[in-house]
Amino acid sequence: MADTPYATPSAGLPPQAALHTGRAVFTEAYAVIPHGVMRDIVTSYLPHWDKTRLWIIARPMTGFSETFSQYIMEVAPGGGSTRPEPNPEAEGVLFVVEGEANVTIEGKLHALRPGGYAFLPPGCNWSFSNTSDAPVRFHWIRKRYEPVEGIAVPAAFVTNERDEPIRWMPDTKDTWGTTRFVEPSDLRHDMHVNIVTLQPGAVIPFEETHVMEHGLYVLEGKAVYRLNRDWVEVEAGDFMWLRAFCPQACYAGPGRFRYLLYKDVNRHAKLGL
Repeated sequence: MADTPYATPSAGLPPQAALHTGRAVFTEAYAVIPHGVMRDIVTSYLPHWDKTRLWIIARPMTGFSETFSQYIMEVAPGGGSTRPEPNPEAEGVLFVVEGEANVTIEGKLHALRPGGYAFLPPGCNWSFSNTSDAPVRFHWIRKRYEPVEGIAVPAAFVTNERDEPIRWMPDTKDTWGTTRFVEPSDLRHDMHVNIVTLQPGAVIPFEETHVMEHGLYVLEGKAVYRLNRDWVEVEAGDFMWLRAFCPQACYAGPGRFRYLLYKDVNRHAKLGL
């Protein structure tokens, strides 16, 4: 796979003369956070993270999407954390979209570059540092892990999407596929964070309607995406946040269209509180 630049937030601020029009929307079934609204004024900061700011693009909300949070982290040179995760029940995935960083997991150092992917199980001892001379940006997806008696907690691992195959859907002539970092049948895992690729003109040819919640961050390209009752144009840097059972489909093009996808999997539906 050729090197691919990944989309990152616009940052900065638009000029005062900019027209006040945009594509941001929040509905009962989905939200779209376009890249143009991910500006400096909406960033946050976290305890025990130095020289770091972030865009929080998803968080659990009662009556909407309840299982995960998703951050776009920006760590300046010399920044990072030796106490990154405050919740011992939280698992996480890191996916680097810009810059270079070091992640130490259970005492072992790993260098992450664009496309770098790290899975962090609950209770994992890890730290993050930017020793380069440029900022690093990465997605951090967090979920409360749901343990199951008799099934082991998955181990931490580090890879890069360039080292993983795209698994093409059958009968699509290699135009719609998924880069899977975890086997779907591995019941140790209760969430998947994958990359979906659609070549120009490819489609998701039916309205997927399912129990999984979704976060979809567009890494590359543009498409027209079906969200509930609406067809919505999305492009690189946009984020789509889907409630369970929100219908979805897609027409990709004119170039290749790719997104980072979160979904919760492999567990019983909760019955009451």
